[in-house]
Amino acid sequence: MTPSDFGKVAVLLGGKSAEREVSLMSGTGVLKALRAKGVDAQAFDPAERELAELRREGFARCFIALHGRGGEDGTVQGALEVMGIPYTGSGVLGSAVALDKWRSKMIWLAGGLPTPRYRILGARDDWDAVARELGLPLIVKPANEGSTLGLTKVSAVSQLPAAYELAAKEYHDTALAESFVEGPEYTAGILGDTVLPLIRIEVPEGNYDYQHKYFSDDTQYLCPCGLPAKKEDELKALSLEAFRLIGCSGWGRVDLMLDAAGGPWLLEINTSPGMTGHSLVPIAARAVGMSYEDLCLKILEGAHVG
Repeated sequence: MTPSDFGKVAVLLGGKSAEREVSLMSGTGVLKALRAKGVDAQAFDPAERELAELRREGFARCFIALHGRGGEDGTVQGALEVMGIPYTGSGVLGSAVALDKWRSKMIWLAGGLPTPRYRILGARDDWDAVARELGLPLIVKPANEGSTLGLTKVSAVSQLPAAYELAAKEYHDTALAESFVEGPEYTAGILGDTVLPLIRIEVPEGNYDYQHKYFSDDTQYLCPCGLPAKKEDELKALSLEAFRLIGCSGWGRVDLMLDAAGGPWLLEINTSPGMTGHSLVPIAARAVGMSYEDLCLKILEGAHVG
């Protein structure tokens, strides 16, 4: 496709979620890249404008650079489908399920795929029983947020009430606890039917939180990831299977870890991954010779309705 074939393109950025700041960074990068390729791309913030303006103003397709609820959970995707405007990334179902870590886990387990043991937490839970069931340390996080927002690594039972409060109250969400996997973290970028080279994530003291993910220069992203080719191929195949089982399509990212025995454990799927200077899919794309600008154009080419 030539740049003019795309028509007027809206880059959806910002939004009202807890990830607004990162979405603005991602969207600004995408906007600049598409314009550099000659695409008539314009910024569109759903927090400041009604989505109906997209159709009234003649936008031909949308690049979704929104993160979190309201942009990555199927709601924007559904609105765009009603208006008949093609958009990037997964459809309504895949987007909604992928952002819901609880239901993603249920689907993976039903499909025989490995994911850490978990339970949904409640304010009246017996915290000692939770620790006995899942072991310590464990992870507590919101079930419907991304970017490690509200995530706590719990090393003692006494830390569980505060971790629950952060995940369930501050983020107005269902809180999920899962067994902690001791080992390296990897991520698999997916572009169409292709799994990009895996990235190994190394952070100070193993704390891959919001700050380290987007703003720290101490975090290291290793690509090549250092795994034997056969092992990397196995993890790429698992990631693509997990992505498809949830109903995802277009592009996205699958996060997973390896335990001490080399066994893989699926963590979550991002259907609208970050596109900032610290983001992972652009790093993996560069490893196969694809520039940031070409990556944005490739994602845009995959825009669809339904």
